[in-house]
Amino acid sequence: MKIASKLTLVLVSLASLTAFTAPASAEGVWAHRHPRQHEVLHRDHHQLHRIAIARRHGEITRGQARALRHEDRAVAMEDHADARAHHGHITRLEHHRLNSQLRAERRATKG
Repeated sequence: MKIASKLTLVLVSLASLTAFTAPASAEGVWAHRHPRQHEVLHRDHHQLHRIAIARRHGEITRGQARALRHEDRAVAMEDHADARAHHGHITRLEHHRLNSQLRAERRATKG
């Protein structure tokens, strides 16, 4: 009888754990596969790479690199906030706004 009750407790615990974690992980996977958000986050990541290269080659100062990374993080945070507000995706208007911010940042990186 003790073994059966322990087994039942374990199964109920696993079932409840699965019930709480599955929806969150499914939403997270979907959000990263959404084309507009994926494009913005990819450009954002690529921009960080360009900042690092420009800093390494001495094209920008440490302070400029810090300011550009700060702007880059702000774009990523806006993207995540917009996605949370719209169930894991960003709207076309938000997509255009974020891309224009990244374009402006890229122009600043070039010089």
